[in-house]
Amino acid sequence: MLRLIPSAGLGHRTGLTLLCAVFGLFHSLHAEAEPARTERSMVAAANPWAVDAGVEILRAGGSAVDAAIAAQLVLNLVEPQSSGIGGGAFLVHYHGSTGAIVAYDGRETAPAAATADLFTRDGKPMKFFDAVVGGRSVGVPGLVAMLALAHERHGQLPWARLFSTAIRLADHGFPVSPRLNALLARDKFLKTFANARNYFYDAAGKPRPVGWTLKNQPFAETLRAIAAGGAAAFYRGDIAGDLINTVRGAAQNPGALSLADLAAYRAVAREPVCSTYRQHRVCGMPPPTSGGLTILQILGILEHFDLADLAPGSPEAVHLISEASRLAFADRARYMADSDFIKVPIRGLLDRKYLAQRATLVDPNHSMGRAEAGDPPHQRAELWGADSAIELPSTSHISVVDSSGNAVSMTTSVENAFGSRLMVRGFLLNNQLTDLLPSATDGPLPIGSSPASDRAVRCRQRSC
Repeated sequence: MLRLIPSAGLGHRTGLTLLCAVFGLFHSLHAEAEPARTERSMVAAANPWAVDAGVEILRAGGSAVDAAIAAQLVLNLVEPQSSGIGGGAFLVHYHGSTGAIVAYDGRETAPAAATADLFTRDGKPMKFFDAVVGGRSVGVPGLVAMLALAHERHGQLPWARLFSTAIRLADHGFPVSPRLNALLARDKFLKTFANARNYFYDAAGKPRPVGWTLKNQPFAETLRAIAAGGAAAFYRGDIAGDLINTVRGAAQNPGALSLADLAAYRAVAREPVCSTYRQHRVCGMPPPTSGGLTILQILGILEHFDLADLAPGSPEAVHLISEASRLAFADRARYMADSDFIKVPIRGLLDRKYLAQRATLVDPNHSMGRAEAGDPPHQRAELWGADSAIELPSTSHISVVDSSGNAVSMTTSVENAFGSRLMVRGFLLNNQLTDLLPSATDGPLPIGSSPASDRAVRCRQRSC
């Protein structure tokens, strides 16, 4: 869902953030539709209620960060399966007047009590959903702290103002969408826990029907507390206490998260990863996420082919992009991890000569089959492994450009659809720790020291 706000000329060029680069690169695959254009500002999100919340904030004089926060809070309510304050996010911010780009890391962290055998049972790796459902998989939620940090640096409107639309919708209700209804019908685990079962299903165990007005009074009260008390109201006090009690008291798979883990959490501002693609400078989110580096590698490989000479959406274009992606994802699985604990060879992975050599592995006429990781320069010896994380479509994205040319690109998630399935105070908790679920062949890997996970959760807190 995209909403544009037309007006007079912008007067600023917004530059090229990671998301814009991806849309530009793959636009050829969807060339039938004309790209949406605006001269002033825009909001893109997965749900029209969230878009409207962001647009309302922009029209009130808010910044791109302000609008993204408002949209995120509404997404938490109307699409709780994908993102929310019980999860984490990455945000890239572009400053319209200075060109400065900052990456904000709101990734979840593992509890201090986490051990290397967290996801093993009787010495064997747990099955995926056996590990996901319940408290064991819950990491410290990072979204609220990250949004507060970004707002402190780039916000225009008062923090509390950004919560008003989400609170109003939670109080008065919103219609259940076909997507939410279908996901509820498919999920096997939400009914395991009373809070989620009572909210999402009727007495007969059927999901709330499409169009049903779903109200969430506990979430409205949670948002009121955070609006009034800032991020501290989430990480300390009653909300934190209820969160910890829910995780540790889960009848299925109780977790080890503590109040000290919540109180110690800090969001981090990081330098983005940047490179060039032809005449463009492209920047994205750095590790611990793999997205920025992977896209930059794909672009660096494709730079050696004349994509402009190929028909949009043609098999030839799709083939080249797919093969470049195979190579980048092979490197992603081997080298990309949490840079707070593993030395990620960023310089080597983006080395122009290295990417040129990788490009020679692409045959325009034949698939390479399974791609192998390369040997990038400028790396030091590490106990590299192979990523075996299960990838599932359960995330969301928000993009905003405001009238001053500031831009936000934010990826936000509770990991699996509906996360751990634990619900507290009206919001769902993440299952982020299962990103480090060991495979049967790899065996258990130390939390935070795994070179296998592209999105490795920190071993304990960032200070450890």
